[in-house]
Amino acid sequence: MSQNSLSGGNAALPDSGPAEGAGAVSGRQLFALVLAFCLLWSSAFAFAKMALMDCPPLILLVLRLTLAGGIMMALAVKVDGRARLASMRRRDVWALMLCGVLNNAVYLGVNWTALTFTSSAFNAVLISCNPLVVALLAGPLLGERLNLTKWIGLGLGLVGVVIVLRSRLAGGHEDPFGTLLIGIGMLGLAAGTLAFKYFKPRGGVWTGNAVQCLTGAAVLLPFAAATESLADVHVTQGFLVGLGILVFAVSIGGYGLWFYLLTRASATTASSLHFAMPPLGLFFGWLLLGEQVPPLDFLGIAPIALGIWLVTRSGRRARPAALAEGAKEGRA
Repeated sequence: MSQNSLSGGNAALPDSGPAEGAGAVSGRQLFALVLAFCLLWSSAFAFAKMALMDCPPLILLVLRLTLAGGIMMALAVKVDGRARLASMRRRDVWALMLCGVLNNAVYLGVNWTALTFTSSAFNAVLISCNPLVVALLAGPLLGERLNLTKWIGLGLGLVGVVIVLRSRLAGGHEDPFGTLLIGIGMLGLAAGTLAFKYFKPRGGVWTGNAVQCLTGAAVLLPFAAATESLADVHVTQGFLVGLGILVFAVSIGGYGLWFYLLTRASATTASSLHFAMPPLGLFFGWLLLGEQVPPLDFLGIAPIALGIWLVTRSGRRARPAALAEGAKEGRA
């Protein structure tokens, strides 16, 4: 399947499947983008928890989404162009708004609430189960085939996640209700991924991200106003650093990379990147917050990494157009 190019002022969200031909990137370039995405995404859990020490979760999220959405809308006017904005169909806007509700209001809203009483590393591990849900539903919804190699890769990834989870839950250190909230958030993220690939909304990357951020902020604002107080916001260095990273590095940089990668690979292959989040989430939780890392956590890294390799390798064989024409230069 073909799609519009994502280069220069003609950037566009996918009209169909993964890119091919013009606008394709080499395997090495794609690997660099994947690495950057994984680092940005996994660090978000620790930076969010840092900022949450001085601000209630929904207020912080409304601030983040409003700032990021406003900046990206300004970029959309300059990069995507007013003509492209005006050419968007009503269906595209509604699809992006739906993705904004799922990816921002549901996923981030309940996820950040859970972060107030669960560790950032535990949160990152549970969210990494996202590919399993996406893989199971991508077949009937998107027509993506889940072959034996992908099943093995996803199974290995799940084994790694279970190992890490066992080391965390055995001592009863994580809150059961927080665990439930994280699970709901993970389902919201999976639904957002599938909705993006199913509806294939047109429009620039900046436009799409801006609409999603501003929609999420609008949905969460009344809940924040009803349940939280501005008096609980403390403008500290940790709050400003955390908010700044979340706005510029994660919302603008990380989500931009995520939707770009969705246009270069199948939903199953792209979402398999979340299996890299447990080891990286453990690392950033230890580095930034001093969270303890049980020895069993390290045993989960090997099957997780192998699972990523099998799923992405299988994705290239099953759908060669899912990656760049120059994928032979390196593996993502």
